[in-house]
Amino acid sequence: MTAEVEKRRKQLRFRSWHRGTQEADLLVGSFADQHVGTMEAGDLDLFEEILNIPDPVLYDWIIGNSQPPESSCNPVLTALLAFEYKPQDR
Repeated sequence: MTAEVEKRRKQLRFRSWHRGTQEADLLVGSFADQHVGTMEAGDLDLFEEILNIPDPVLYDWIIGNSQPPESSCNPVLTALLAFEYKPQDR
């Protein structure tokens, strides 16, 4: 593991917990805490793309109010959508 990858992981975890809405922070931040530490560079790229999605859109996908377009689907998003938040995660 390079220092650059570890720095990137820390930045992505920070961004995950500072999205703008508390609901998204809890869901995406908890997911990041559990998964970002084991992601390879390619998965980090995919996760970063997810973090660029506006909160209302991403939150609707997470809670099932709408489905992501096929162009946004990737293994990391699939894992995020399947993630089950538990309050003790934080």
